[in-house]
Amino acid sequence: MNTSPRPPTPINSPSYPTEFQQVILEKSQNFVGRAFVFTAISNFLQRYDRGYFTIIGAPGSGKSAILAKYVTENPQVLYYNAQLPGKNRAEEFITSISTQIETENFTSLHSLLQQVSDKLEPQQKFIIAIDALDAVNHTDQTKGSNLFYLPRYLPRGVYFLLTRRPYLRKQSGLLIETPFQILDLATYPQENHEDIQAYIRRYVNNDEELTAELTAKSENNFMYTSAYFDCAQYKKLSDHLSQILPATFEKFDGLPPGLEAYYQQHKHKMIPPNSSSQEKEFKSSVLNVLVQVSSVVSAESIASTIDADEYDVEEVLENWREFLTLQEIDGEIHYSLYHSSFRDFLSKQVNFG
Repeated sequence: MNTSPRPPTPINSPSYPTEFQQVILEKSQNFVGRAFVFTAISNFLQRYDRGYFTIIGAPGSGKSAILAKYVTENPQVLYYNAQLPGKNRAEEFITSISTQIETENFTSLHSLLQQVSDKLEPQQKFIIAIDALDAVNHTDQTKGSNLFYLPRYLPRGVYFLLTRRPYLRKQSGLLIETPFQILDLATYPQENHEDIQAYIRRYVNNDEELTAELTAKSENNFMYTSAYFDCAQYKKLSDHLSQILPATFEKFDGLPPGLEAYYQQHKHKMIPPNSSSQEKEFKSSVLNVLVQVSSVVSAESIASTIDADEYDVEEVLENWREFLTLQEIDGEIHYSLYHSSFRDFLSKQVNFG
């Protein structure tokens, strides 16, 4: 049956996918800070009458939690998570969005959004939030099309709020000719530092010395920190987490199970198990150099170390962009793995392939 679009419904509506509700509730629990992100989003929505706002951050930097918190405080926003099983294809995305606004009378995502726009009041905004755009599988899409067939142009009042890991512009998968803004969490070190401190203080009963110690170890990574807190809470023998947290961070024999599985996913994405022996060997050699260095290293240095072509090394590093931190030194890009605990995890692997 063909129906006209209506304003989006709150997250507790039956039309909102149950699996998305679960993710939103889980990710928004124990949320702290990130005011600078929400301020930037608000300013963008006020400045432009349509557009794309993208939050970029390394794995575990809190992107999903930010989006979940935004949705809980703005329940009229539509939500989609591309990381969930079976949710990384365009067909699933378009079906979910059309279901959430209860309409079937459209020929494309652009026509659907135009219908919605036509019914908006002058100052009303229609926002679709998509978490983990980097997880989208676009192999079945028309060649050259945008990820999820996201429109190149947007009608009035329509906005997309996206999150994704770091990427190279030429690999963005999006061609956009409408207002857009990119907020890279890595460019806000002080704000991230303060937010991770606030998060840690919730667990350590105002122990500032321990807060400072754990903040330093966190490297501003929420995934890493929350995994160890979960482990400490599970193992604690008293009501005082501060008695066990130092031992948990310093002496825990191996990573918490959740973090280990998370890093295993990273490794498999960097060196897919179904790769050829030659590809595995080459990528393993590149990764081994990254694991062995304690600071940063250039592509030229990696190539020299493993006696390989610098261009081939750069190509591998570009494909690993989401797992790397880049630093420019004397006009040359240097690389390191995004978190020391990931490097430690890899250093214990018998082989990377």
